[in-house]
Formats: sequence, C-alpha cells, structure tokens
Amino acid sequence: MSSWLDGSALDRQTELRADEEWVLAAWSDSGAVLLRVGDASVETTPTGALALRPVESTFDPELHYLLGSIDGRPWFATRAEEELTALRSVMDELSAASLQAAFTAVGLAAWHANTGFCPRCGAETRAVHGGQSRRCTSCGNELYPRTDPAVIVAMLDPAERLLLGRQPSWAPGRYSVFAGFAEIGESLEQAVHREMAEEVGLELTGLTYLGSQPWPFPRSLMVGFLAHAADPQLVPAAGEIEDARWFTRSGLLAALASGEVTLPPSTSIARRMIDDWLDGRLPG
Repeated sequence: MSSWLDGSALDRQTELRADEEWVLAAWSDSGAVLLRVGDASVETTPTGALALRPVESTFDPELHYLLGSIDGRPWFATRAEEELTALRSVMDELSAASLQAAFTAVGLAAWHANTGFCPRCGAETRAVHGGQSRRCTSCGNELYPRTDPAVIVAMLDPAERLLLGRQPSWAPGRYSVFAGFAEIGESLEQAVHREMAEEVGLELTGLTYLGSQPWPFPRSLMVGFLAHAADPQLVPAAGEIEDARWFTRSGLLAALASGEVTLPPSTSIARRMIDDWLDGRLPG
C-alpha cells in the first residue's frame, strides 16, 4: 500500500534529465529497467508484480521515457501495442515504489501518444528532457504533461453518517464517495460546493482538506476533502447518480459483509477516506 502523504520513492531527476548525455548514460546503466505500459495497463509477471525488462535496445527518445530512479536504479517506460494487465486489477498488490512508477508511466505514455502535434502551429513535436516534455519542430513551443485537478469528498451529515453513491456505468454494488473535475476559473473548494450541489443537491456547512493522490485514469490529481451538510435531504442528479444514500458505520459494515456493497481499491484515496471514517478517524 502506498502513502501519498510521504515523499516519493521515485526520484524524477528533474534537473539531470535535461542533459541528453546524462539520459543516455542512465539508459546504459547496468541496472536500468524498462516498464511496458498501455492505456491504463501495465505488463506484469504471473505473480502480479510489475514486469521489469532489462534495457537492451538502442535508446529512442520517441519511444523510451525516463520515469526517474528508485534506489539509484534508472526506470524507463515505453508504450506497448498489445493488451496488457489492467492497472486497476493489480494496483492493490504493488509496493509503494512500484505503484508510483506505474501511475507515472501510464500517464506519461498516454500523454506522448496524444501530443504528437503542436497546438499552436500544427507542426510535429519531438520528445525532449528524457520524455518529460515535447518541443515543436517548427515554432519551438514546449509542451508539458497535463494533470487535471479533481475533487473527491467524504460527506458527513450531523449524525456522522457517510454519503456514498454509484453511477449507472459502475459494476453492480460498487459504491464510493463523490468526485468531480474542477472547472476553469474555480478553486478546489468551489468545485466541492458545486459538485455536491449538482450531484445530490446538498449545501455544505464545513470543508476540510484531507490529502491528494495522482490518478492515471487518464491523468488526474484527486484532491480529498471532508465536508459537512446540515440538511441530509438528497436530490440525486437524474441520469448521472443511480443511487445515493447515507450509511452508518454498522450499516456499511453489514452491507459489505452481505455483498450488497463493494468499495473502490484499497490503494485509492476514495477507499482510504471510507476506511478512515469506518475506523473513526473521520471526523477527527
């Protein structure tokens, strides 16, 4: 399980990776490894660990992206065409370092696959700085991987019941806390107020920051908040929220035990918020 509150196990080598010779030396390092990824997927071993291949081919900046180093060992990523293992299906089993590297690799490879042309002039772009950015071959415009901020909310009523809901597209029985993307021109706090009003018709009386987590589905930063509502009356958004309900701790445990409710992966910030509430750490 990874703690996103601690410093990263992945040293991104931000200053050194601008040196092309240093990147080539990292690629030639005897301990360098290559992780193959796809759309929200990674290559794994039969035991579910990340499949780390030794670096053997010639370095190609358009195909090989430097993630950084872990314990002094250079990690690179490349995009695979064949079907790999869904990251969601193995993320709970990965170590903190492997999970951080996998999240970075999946998001970075997807960004490169969709940023081959300059949005300013339309010319081709080329990967630079070990894959941390792309530069236009015509106007020189430099592009960087984008992260979309999203809020995720542990909502409590005056009786400290937790609000969980589900979308129609989710697997049967899957419930989670509420989340949504921040829009242009609004703060994260304003996004929480708007999302809870739009999705379940709640007006907030209190808001507290909890923490954040990168989320490579496709390239988000989930920012967690604890929120309170004085009036527990719910008005779920038609077509968007299939069900929303308040749970007591005993009620949720019973629903989990019976199989009526399933929760997000344990390494997700959503699950950690729910577990903290179940353990009595929220509010607190």
